[in-house]
Amino acid sequence: MTPSLQMEKSRIALPIGITLDRFIKSKQTEYPSAAGEFSQLLRDLALASKVVNREINKAGLVDIMGNIGQQNKGGDEQQKLDVLANIRFTRALSKGGEVAGIVSEETEDFIDLKNKGKYIVAIDPLDGSSNIDVNVSIGTIFSIFKRKSKVGQPLSKKDFLQKGDCQIAAGYILYGPSTMMVYTTGNGVNGFTYETTLGEYVLSHPDMKCKTTGTIYSMNEGLTSYIINKGITNYIALCKSRDYSGRYIGSLVADFHRNLLKGGIFLYPSCKKYPKGKLRLLFEANALAFIVEQAGGEASDGSKPILKIQPTQLHETTALFIGSKNMMKDLQKCINKN
Repeated sequence: MTPSLQMEKSRIALPIGITLDRFIKSKQTEYPSAAGEFSQLLRDLALASKVVNREINKAGLVDIMGNIGQQNKGGDEQQKLDVLANIRFTRALSKGGEVAGIVSEETEDFIDLKNKGKYIVAIDPLDGSSNIDVNVSIGTIFSIFKRKSKVGQPLSKKDFLQKGDCQIAAGYILYGPSTMMVYTTGNGVNGFTYETTLGEYVLSHPDMKCKTTGTIYSMNEGLTSYIINKGITNYIALCKSRDYSGRYIGSLVADFHRNLLKGGIFLYPSCKKYPKGKLRLLFEANALAFIVEQAGGEASDGSKPILKIQPTQLHETTALFIGSKNMMKDLQKCINKN
């Protein structure tokens, strides 16, 4: 047998790996009170992401790019794909039956599904969607909470305005060169890559860890002249003096994912343009903060941990600093000195 044939047989015989569905089933014993409902909720999110991934891959071939001429509650121009992704995830979660209510970045108020579901989902259906026109990675971010109200009663804002440390799960889907789903249930972080020929997510990044120290800083430096706390500009100067690499994609999920894998820090401070910060606490910051802490990193608004912030509005914004622990400590020292 020739070496090339041996190599080909060896490649064919490689195991496929653990699928997301099998992984979820193996973890069901960690949630004995959920009776499989929580597992089904994660499957519903995965299914919707596959549909959205398919639609994103059509961009440029059919008329699904560009904005629709209106803004969402956060003031961003809504893209056609924003609306499409919101519909896909809302439908999947509604039909699944495990979710009692949904709050989305793309809708003004929460949706009460009027069922006996136990869970609340906060979701940014398509983060960074304005980048789709230039074929840059974008993503979905989600948080899962247990409802506060009794099953059978109408939902209220108290069901949605929960601190980040009340999350029972959080994750994101990255639509890039390959599509990945990364999530945590409070027992570490695991990443799954979408295998298109099988139509399955396969475990590719088990027990993900954020390096204690990285060499990447990610910030829109076009905001530098608007920054209120000069400790942040001092920190950026410190990064440059250490020859750190400045990397900023403009898609939060993509910037966060890179820094999670390679070690780094993402900064979106409050500034004169956005005095309360620009990123949404419920739809973006909470989920990524939960993930990074489970991976060994940190997240704050510059004064307190993101997960300790009590939201008062559905579309509340916050400053966000998130990444490797030692880099976060250096940043905090700069902020405190100012």
